[in-house]
Amino acid sequence: MSGHAGLSGGVAELILSAGPVAKFVLLVLVVFSIICWALIVEKWWGFRKIRRETGRFLRVFREARRLSVVYGAAKKHRDSPLAQVYAAGAQEAMGGFSLDGADRGPDEWEDGVPRERLDAMGRAMRRAATVEIERMERYLPFLATTASSAPFIGLFGTVWGVMTSFQGIGTQGSASLAVVAPGISEALIATAAGLAAAIPAVMGYNFFVNRVKYWAGEMDSFSLELLNLFGRSTPKPVRALKDGH
Repeated sequence: MSGHAGLSGGVAELILSAGPVAKFVLLVLVVFSIICWALIVEKWWGFRKIRRETGRFLRVFREARRLSVVYGAAKKHRDSPLAQVYAAGAQEAMGGFSLDGADRGPDEWEDGVPRERLDAMGRAMRRAATVEIERMERYLPFLATTASSAPFIGLFGTVWGVMTSFQGIGTQGSASLAVVAPGISEALIATAAGLAAAIPAVMGYNFFVNRVKYWAGEMDSFSLELLNLFGRSTPKPVRALKDGH
C-alpha cells in the first residue's frame, strides 16, 4: 500500500499505512485516552454521588434531635465526606459508648464536651478528612501524567514521521509529494493523537482538583462547626445540633 493511496484514503487508511513505530505511538495514546475517559466518567459520577449523599446527610443533621439518629445517617451515607467527618468526631466525643441502636451513651453535658475530648475530636476529624481527601484524589495522578506526557509521546511520533520523510527523500532522490507525504502524515496523526489524549486529561484533572479543594474546605468548616457545637457551654449540646447548622 503506497503512501499516496494512504493519503487519499482518509485517516483510517493513513493509520493502516503507517510504520510500526507510528502505530505503536498511536496505540499507546489510544490506550491512555480510553483510560482517561473512563476515569473522567468514574470521577464525575463519584463527585455527583458525594454531593447527593451529603445533601441527604445534612438534612438529617439539621432536623434530627438525637445524636444516635445523626450518627446512623452518617454511617449510612458513606460516600459523603462530611458524614464521615461527623462520624469520626461523634465517636470520639462519646468515648467508648456505642452510638448504634438504643445505646446512645450520654445525651447531654452540662458544660459541653470536656476540653481534652474536644482536642481528640479535632484530631479524629482531621484524620477522617485526610482519608476522604485521599479517596477523592484517587486516580487523579494518572490524569495529570497523561496531560503532561501525551503531547511528548505525540511529539516523538511527529519527529519519527519527519525522519521517515527525510529518509524517503534520500532514498528516492526526490522531494515530491508522493515521497514526503507518508512521513508527514504519520507526524500529523501522532501530533493530533497526543493532543486528543492530553486535552481531556488536563481539563478533567483541573476540574476534579477544584472539586477536591471545595470539599476539603467544606470539611474544615464543618469540623470547626462541630467542635463549636459539642463544646458549647449550654445544657444538652447534643440536642442543640438541631438548630445549630
